[in-house]
Amino acid sequence: MSGVLVDEHDLLVLDLDGVVYVGAEAVAGAVETLTAVHRAGTALRYATNNASRTPAQVAGHLRSLGVPAETDQVVTSSQAAARLVTDTLGDAGPVLAVGGPGVADALTAAGLDVVSSADDRPVAVVQGYGPDVGWRQLTEAALAVRAGARWVATNVDPTLPTERGPAPGNGALVAAVRTATGAEPLVAGKPQPTLFQVAARGAHSPLVVGDRLDTDVAGARAAGMRSLLVLTGVTRPEDLLAAGPLERPDLVGADLRCLLEPPRVVPRAPEGGWWVSGTAQVRLHDGRLQVRAGDDDVQMLCAAAAAVWDARDHGRGPDLTEVADQLRDVVTTRR
Repeated sequence: MSGVLVDEHDLLVLDLDGVVYVGAEAVAGAVETLTAVHRAGTALRYATNNASRTPAQVAGHLRSLGVPAETDQVVTSSQAAARLVTDTLGDAGPVLAVGGPGVADALTAAGLDVVSSADDRPVAVVQGYGPDVGWRQLTEAALAVRAGARWVATNVDPTLPTERGPAPGNGALVAAVRTATGAEPLVAGKPQPTLFQVAARGAHSPLVVGDRLDTDVAGARAAGMRSLLVLTGVTRPEDLLAAGPLERPDLVGADLRCLLEPPRVVPRAPEGGWWVSGTAQVRLHDGRLQVRAGDDDVQMLCAAAAAVWDARDHGRGPDLTEVADQLRDVVTTRR
Protein backbone atom coordinates (compact mmCIF):
# COMPACT_ATOMS: atom_id res chain seq x y z
CA MET A 1 0.00 0.00 0.00
CA SER A 2 2.87 2.34 -0.82
CA GLY A 3 2.11 6.07 -0.86
CA VAL A 4 -1.18 5.85 1.01
CA LEU A 5 -2.05 7.61 4.24
CA VAL A 6 -1.95 4.60 6.55
CA ASP A 7 1.68 3.91 5.61
CA GLU A 8 2.75 7.03 7.51
CA HIS A 9 1.57 5.67 10.89
CA ASP A 10 2.13 2.62 13.11
CA LEU A 11 -1.19 2.97 14.97
CA LEU A 12 -4.69 4.21 14.20
CA VAL A 13 -6.68 5.46 17.19
CA LEU A 14 -10.25 5.43 15.91
CA ASP A 15 -13.34 7.06 17.30
CA LEU A 16 -16.41 4.84 16.83
CA ASP A 17 -19.73 6.71 16.69
CA GLY A 18 -19.86 8.50 13.36
CA VAL A 19 -16.56 7.01 12.15
CA VAL A 20 -16.81 3.20 12.20
CA TYR A 21 -20.54 2.91 12.83
CA VAL A 22 -23.67 4.93 13.44
CA GLY A 23 -25.90 3.06 15.85
CA ALA A 24 -26.11 -0.56 14.75
CA GLU A 25 -24.90 0.05 11.19
CA ALA A 26 -21.36 0.23 9.87
CA VAL A 27 -20.34 3.39 8.01
CA ALA A 28 -19.82 2.79 4.29
CA GLY A 29 -16.34 1.45 3.56
CA ALA A 30 -15.36 1.03 7.22
CA VAL A 31 -15.36 -2.77 7.40
CA GLU A 32 -13.38 -3.29 4.21
CA THR A 33 -10.88 -0.57 5.02
CA LEU A 34 -10.15 -1.63 8.59
CA THR A 35 -9.86 -5.27 7.53
CA ALA A 36 -7.27 -4.28 4.91
CA VAL A 37 -5.38 -2.10 7.38
CA HIS A 38 -5.34 -4.89 9.96
CA ARG A 39 -4.08 -7.45 7.44
CA ALA A 40 -1.32 -5.06 6.38
CA GLY A 41 -0.04 -4.98 9.97
CA THR A 42 -1.00 -1.51 11.18
CA ALA A 43 -2.21 -1.58 14.79
CA LEU A 44 -5.79 -0.56 15.53
CA ARG A 45 -7.24 0.82 18.75
CA TYR A 46 -10.74 2.08 19.26
CA ALA A 47 -11.18 5.08 21.59
CA THR A 48 -14.70 6.14 22.37
CA ASN A 49 -16.25 8.81 24.54
CA ASN A 50 -19.36 6.63 24.80
CA ALA A 51 -19.08 5.21 28.32
CA SER A 52 -22.25 3.13 28.36
CA ARG A 53 -20.75 -0.22 27.30
CA THR A 54 -17.81 -2.32 28.44
CA PRO A 55 -14.79 -2.85 26.15
CA ALA A 56 -15.89 -6.47 25.65
CA GLN A 57 -19.33 -5.34 24.52
CA VAL A 58 -17.86 -2.75 22.15
CA ALA A 59 -15.44 -5.29 20.66
CA GLY A 60 -18.29 -7.76 20.24
CA HIS A 61 -20.35 -5.13 18.40
CA LEU A 62 -17.42 -4.37 16.10
CA ARG A 63 -16.87 -8.04 15.30
CA SER A 64 -20.59 -8.49 14.57
CA LEU A 65 -20.18 -5.83 11.88
CA GLY A 66 -17.10 -7.59 10.47
CA VAL A 67 -14.57 -5.13 11.94
CA PRO A 68 -11.39 -6.70 13.41
CA ALA A 69 -11.41 -6.00 17.15
CA GLU A 70 -10.39 -7.62 20.42
CA THR A 71 -11.34 -6.41 23.88
CA ASP A 72 -7.87 -5.06 24.64
CA GLN A 73 -8.03 -2.86 21.53
CA VAL A 74 -10.96 -0.87 22.95
CA VAL A 75 -10.42 2.09 25.27
CA THR A 76 -13.47 3.88 26.67
CA SER A 77 -13.87 7.15 28.48
CA SER A 78 -15.01 5.12 31.51
CA GLN A 79 -11.53 3.59 31.66
CA ALA A 80 -9.97 7.03 31.35
CA ALA A 81 -12.23 8.25 34.17
CA ALA A 82 -11.21 5.33 36.39
CA ARG A 83 -7.57 6.18 35.76
CA LEU A 84 -8.24 9.82 36.61
CA VAL A 85 -9.88 8.81 39.90
CA THR A 86 -7.04 6.48 40.91
CA ASP A 87 -4.40 9.05 39.89
CA THR A 88 -6.00 11.78 42.02
CA LEU A 89 -7.60 9.86 44.90
CA GLY A 90 -6.08 6.38 44.89
CA ASP A 91 -8.46 3.97 46.60
CA ALA A 92 -9.46 6.40 49.34
CA GLY A 93 -13.11 5.33 49.43
CA PRO A 94 -16.22 4.33 47.49
CA VAL A 95 -17.08 5.78 44.09
CA LEU A 96 -20.60 6.47 42.89
CA ALA A 97 -21.14 5.22 39.32
CA VAL A 98 -23.71 6.97 37.13
CA GLY A 99 -24.30 5.68 33.63
CA GLY A 100 -24.43 2.42 31.68
CA PRO A 101 -22.68 -0.81 32.73
CA GLY A 102 -19.42 0.36 31.18
CA VAL A 103 -18.94 2.93 33.95
CA ALA A 104 -19.21 0.54 36.89
CA ASP A 105 -17.22 -2.15 35.04
CA ALA A 106 -14.26 0.19 34.46
CA LEU A 107 -14.25 1.36 38.07
CA THR A 108 -14.39 -2.21 39.38
CA ALA A 109 -11.60 -3.28 37.04
CA ALA A 110 -9.47 -0.47 38.48
CA GLY A 111 -9.96 -1.90 41.98
CA LEU A 112 -12.41 0.76 43.18
CA ASP A 113 -15.41 0.16 45.43
CA VAL A 114 -18.51 1.02 43.41
CA VAL A 115 -21.71 2.28 45.05
CA SER A 116 -25.03 3.59 43.74
CA SER A 117 -26.21 5.94 46.50
CA ALA A 118 -25.01 9.24 47.92
CA ASP A 119 -25.85 7.77 51.35
CA ASP A 120 -22.73 5.57 50.98
CA ARG A 121 -20.63 8.75 51.25
CA PRO A 122 -18.65 8.33 48.03
CA VAL A 123 -15.38 10.22 47.67
CA ALA A 124 -15.98 10.58 43.94
CA VAL A 125 -18.77 10.49 41.38
CA VAL A 126 -18.05 9.17 37.89
CA GLN A 127 -20.78 10.17 35.46
CA GLY A 128 -21.05 8.62 32.01
CA TYR A 129 -23.68 8.11 29.36
CA GLY A 130 -26.31 5.39 29.68
CA PRO A 131 -29.57 5.14 27.75
CA ASP A 132 -31.46 4.43 30.97
CA VAL A 133 -29.97 7.22 33.09
CA GLY A 134 -32.79 9.21 34.65
CA TRP A 135 -33.81 11.47 37.49
CA ARG A 136 -32.92 9.03 40.30
CA GLN A 137 -29.31 8.52 39.22
CA LEU A 138 -28.82 12.21 38.49
CA THR A 139 -30.20 13.06 41.91
CA GLU A 140 -27.77 10.69 43.66
CA ALA A 141 -24.93 12.28 41.70
CA ALA A 142 -26.03 15.82 42.62
CA LEU A 143 -26.39 14.95 46.30
CA ALA A 144 -22.94 13.37 46.42
CA VAL A 145 -21.30 16.28 44.59
CA ARG A 146 -22.97 18.80 46.91
CA ALA A 147 -21.63 16.77 49.86
CA GLY A 148 -18.07 17.20 48.57
CA ALA A 149 -17.42 14.20 46.34
CA ARG A 150 -14.95 14.71 43.48
CA TRP A 151 -17.00 14.83 40.27
CA VAL A 152 -15.54 13.19 37.14
CA ALA A 153 -17.41 13.17 33.81
CA THR A 154 -16.41 10.57 31.27
CA ASN A 155 -17.09 13.20 28.59
CA VAL A 156 -19.21 16.26 27.93
CA ASP A 157 -20.29 15.55 24.33
CA PRO A 158 -23.55 17.46 23.88
CA THR A 159 -24.93 14.98 21.34
CA LEU A 160 -24.67 11.30 20.40
CA PRO A 161 -25.09 10.11 16.78
CA THR A 162 -28.00 7.71 16.16
CA GLU A 163 -29.65 6.26 13.07
CA ARG A 164 -32.45 8.82 13.53
CA GLY A 165 -30.13 11.80 14.03
CA PRO A 166 -28.25 13.44 16.91
CA ALA A 167 -29.60 12.60 20.38
CA PRO A 168 -28.71 14.09 23.79
CA GLY A 169 -25.23 12.94 24.85
CA ASN A 170 -23.52 12.76 28.22
CA GLY A 171 -22.91 16.50 28.15
CA ALA A 172 -26.66 17.05 28.35
CA LEU A 173 -26.85 14.79 31.43
CA VAL A 174 -23.83 16.48 32.99
CA ALA A 175 -25.60 19.82 32.51
CA ALA A 176 -28.43 18.62 34.76
CA VAL A 177 -26.01 17.89 37.63
CA ARG A 178 -24.16 21.15 36.99
CA THR A 179 -27.43 23.06 37.22
CA ALA A 180 -28.33 21.33 40.48
CA THR A 181 -24.93 21.82 42.14
CA GLY A 182 -23.15 24.78 40.54
CA ALA A 183 -20.07 22.55 40.32
CA GLU A 184 -17.82 21.76 37.34
CA PRO A 185 -16.58 18.21 36.67
CA LEU A 186 -13.13 17.00 35.79
CA VAL A 187 -13.38 15.55 32.29
CA ALA A 188 -11.65 12.26 31.49
CA GLY A 189 -12.59 11.73 27.86
CA LYS A 190 -12.00 13.74 24.74
CA PRO A 191 -10.99 16.56 24.32
CA GLN A 192 -8.77 15.94 27.34
CA PRO A 193 -5.62 13.97 26.42
CA THR A 194 -6.00 11.07 28.91
CA LEU A 195 -8.07 8.82 26.64
CA PHE A 196 -5.68 9.18 23.70
CA GLN A 197 -2.62 8.73 25.90
CA VAL A 198 -4.02 5.43 27.17
CA ALA A 199 -5.01 4.31 23.68
CA ALA A 200 -1.70 5.23 22.00
CA ARG A 201 0.60 3.58 24.55
CA GLY A 202 3.67 2.12 22.85
CA ALA A 203 3.11 3.81 19.48
CA HIS A 204 5.69 6.01 17.76
CA SER A 205 3.48 7.71 15.13
CA PRO A 206 -0.20 7.39 16.02
CA LEU A 207 -2.98 8.91 13.94
CA VAL A 208 -6.23 9.89 15.62
CA VAL A 209 -9.28 9.43 13.37
CA GLY A 210 -12.56 11.10 14.32
CA ASP A 211 -15.65 12.94 13.14
CA ARG A 212 -15.82 15.74 15.72
CA LEU A 213 -13.71 18.88 15.84
CA ASP A 214 -14.40 19.70 19.48
CA THR A 215 -13.54 16.25 20.86
CA ASP A 216 -11.54 14.09 18.43
CA VAL A 217 -9.44 16.77 16.75
CA ALA A 218 -9.07 18.98 19.83
CA GLY A 219 -8.18 15.92 21.92
CA ALA A 220 -5.56 14.80 19.44
CA ARG A 221 -3.98 18.25 19.50
CA ALA A 222 -4.00 18.25 23.31
CA ALA A 223 -2.22 14.88 23.26
CA GLY A 224 0.31 16.03 20.63
CA MET A 225 -0.95 13.61 17.97
CA ARG A 226 -1.74 13.97 14.28
CA SER A 227 -5.46 13.98 13.42
CA LEU A 228 -7.68 12.94 10.52
CA LEU A 229 -11.23 14.27 10.28
CA VAL A 230 -13.72 12.10 8.37
CA LEU A 231 -16.99 13.60 7.14
CA THR A 232 -19.26 10.68 8.06
CA GLY A 233 -20.45 12.03 11.42
CA VAL A 234 -21.49 15.37 12.84
CA THR A 235 -18.97 17.72 11.17
CA ARG A 236 -20.07 19.43 7.97
CA PRO A 237 -17.76 21.26 5.53
CA GLU A 238 -18.99 24.63 6.83
CA ASP A 239 -18.13 23.54 10.39
CA LEU A 240 -14.58 22.84 9.26
CA LEU A 241 -14.30 26.30 7.73
CA ALA A 242 -15.35 27.78 11.08
CA ALA A 243 -12.89 25.71 13.17
CA GLY A 244 -10.88 27.57 15.78
CA PRO A 245 -7.09 27.15 16.16
CA LEU A 246 -7.41 24.23 18.63
CA GLU A 247 -9.89 22.29 16.47
CA ARG A 248 -8.11 22.18 13.10
CA PRO A 249 -7.23 18.73 11.73
CA ASP A 250 -4.07 17.84 9.87
CA LEU A 251 -5.92 15.75 7.30
CA VAL A 252 -9.47 15.35 5.99
CA GLY A 253 -11.21 12.41 4.35
CA ALA A 254 -14.69 11.68 3.07
CA ASP A 255 -14.71 8.40 5.03
CA LEU A 256 -12.28 5.73 6.25
CA ARG A 257 -11.46 4.65 2.71
CA CYS A 258 -9.17 7.68 2.56
CA LEU A 259 -6.71 5.68 4.72
CA LEU A 260 -5.93 3.58 1.65
CA GLU A 261 -5.46 6.60 -0.60
CA PRO A 262 -2.87 9.41 -0.83
CA PRO A 263 -3.38 11.80 2.10
CA ARG A 264 -5.53 14.91 1.78
CA VAL A 265 -3.43 17.29 3.83
CA VAL A 266 -4.64 20.66 5.11
CA PRO A 267 -1.83 23.05 4.06
CA ARG A 268 -0.13 25.11 6.76
CA ALA A 269 1.38 27.77 4.48
CA PRO A 270 0.49 29.18 1.04
CA GLU A 271 2.54 28.64 -2.11
CA GLY A 272 2.85 31.85 -4.12
CA GLY A 273 -0.31 33.20 -2.54
CA TRP A 274 -2.32 30.03 -3.21
CA TRP A 275 -3.26 27.35 -0.68
CA VAL A 276 -2.44 23.98 -2.21
CA SER A 277 -3.70 20.52 -1.28
CA GLY A 278 -2.92 17.88 -3.88
CA THR A 279 -4.26 19.22 -7.16
CA ALA A 280 -6.45 21.85 -5.51
CA GLN A 281 -5.28 25.49 -5.53
CA VAL A 282 -7.43 28.02 -3.69
CA ARG A 283 -7.18 31.58 -2.37
CA LEU A 284 -9.45 34.27 -0.96
CA HIS A 285 -9.60 37.63 -2.72
CA ASP A 286 -11.82 40.38 -1.28
CA GLY A 287 -13.66 37.73 0.69
CA ARG A 288 -14.40 35.66 -2.42
CA LEU A 289 -13.14 32.15 -3.04
CA GLN A 290 -10.95 31.77 -6.12
CA VAL A 291 -10.06 28.35 -7.52
CA ARG A 292 -7.19 27.88 -9.97
CA ALA A 293 -7.12 24.08 -10.13
CA GLY A 294 -8.49 21.00 -8.47
CA ASP A 295 -10.36 17.80 -9.28
CA ASP A 296 -10.82 16.35 -5.78
CA ASP A 297 -13.64 17.60 -3.54
CA VAL A 298 -11.86 16.89 -0.26
CA GLN A 299 -8.59 18.46 -1.40
CA MET A 300 -10.62 21.52 -2.41
CA LEU A 301 -12.13 21.62 1.07
CA CYS A 302 -8.68 21.29 2.69
CA ALA A 303 -7.27 24.18 0.67
CA ALA A 304 -10.35 26.34 1.25
CA ALA A 305 -10.27 25.68 4.99
CA ALA A 306 -6.62 26.70 5.20
CA ALA A 307 -7.32 29.92 3.28
CA VAL A 308 -10.27 30.79 5.53
CA TRP A 309 -8.36 30.01 8.73
CA ASP A 310 -5.46 32.23 7.68
CA ALA A 311 -7.79 35.10 6.85
CA ARG A 312 -9.64 34.78 10.15
CA ASP A 313 -6.40 34.55 12.14
CA HIS A 314 -5.29 37.83 10.59
CA GLY A 315 -8.55 39.65 11.23
CA ARG A 316 -9.83 39.34 7.66
CA GLY A 317 -12.51 36.77 8.36
CA PRO A 318 -14.80 36.26 5.34
CA ASP A 319 -18.50 35.45 5.53
CA LEU A 320 -18.35 31.70 6.22
CA THR A 321 -21.80 30.98 4.80
CA GLU A 322 -20.89 32.76 1.58
CA VAL A 323 -17.58 30.88 1.24
CA ALA A 324 -19.30 27.54 1.93
CA ASP A 325 -21.88 28.34 -0.77
CA GLN A 326 -19.11 29.30 -3.20
CA LEU A 327 -17.29 26.05 -2.47
CA ARG A 328 -20.45 24.03 -3.11
CA ASP A 329 -21.01 25.92 -6.37
CA VAL A 330 -17.48 25.13 -7.54
CA VAL A 331 -17.89 21.44 -6.76
CA THR A 332 -21.34 21.29 -8.42
CA THR A 333 -20.16 23.13 -11.53
CA ARG A 334 -17.14 20.87 -11.91
CA ARG A 335 -19.35 17.79 -11.80
